[in-house]
Amino acid sequence: MGQRVTFKANGRTADGYLAGPKGNGPGIIVIQEWWGLVPHIESIADRFADEGFCALAPDLFHGEKATSPDQAGKLMMSLRIDEAAKDLAGAIDYLQAQPGVTSSKVGTVGFCMGGALSLFAASQNPEVGACVVFYGGHPNVRPDIPKLQAPVLGIWAGKDGFVTPEVVGELDKQLSAAGKPHEFHTYPAAQHAFFNDTRPEVYDPAAAADAWSKTLAFFRRELKA
Repeated sequence: MGQRVTFKANGRTADGYLAGPKGNGPGIIVIQEWWGLVPHIESIADRFADEGFCALAPDLFHGEKATSPDQAGKLMMSLRIDEAAKDLAGAIDYLQAQPGVTSSKVGTVGFCMGGALSLFAASQNPEVGACVVFYGGHPNVRPDIPKLQAPVLGIWAGKDGFVTPEVVGELDKQLSAAGKPHEFHTYPAAQHAFFNDTRPEVYDPAAAADAWSKTLAFFRRELKA
């Protein structure tokens, strides 16, 4: 359904995967897990397009992909956050310039590493009008919460050893203390990465379906023309 695109990112170029609906629709930035811009992430962009959104998944690893957790961890930790910030800002500008995008602001959604970057991008770019975080975590990503202007939907896993309930609770406290609108949903029996249907060892169909429904409703509510 989608296509590979190249966009400007602060004096250089970056690549991504763009998927759009048959008509027009709100814009969504889909941010990868630590595996890279793999077919699973592209399929999520396609799913958004099926639901009437224009979705762009930027390639933050610039062509590199991981096939093992060890390799993925090395790619994640070698990611320069300042460069990723430029890529995400460029992706937002490129998406907003697409003729089929109807929303005045775009949404961001990310998974694992991408979840942390979703909140980070929302805090760095006032063009973001809605932010979804799927079990987001990265030790080097620190969103500027006071600058956050977008409401946040947080999707969490109760049996997550990476983004633990304590981490989620601390983020909830920070957002509340800063007066930032947010809603969190935790699936008690789910594991980290439960939305990834290419990983049967952690995929939770029921939790994933419910989280997807909540995500669509949130974006439809917050991203208006």
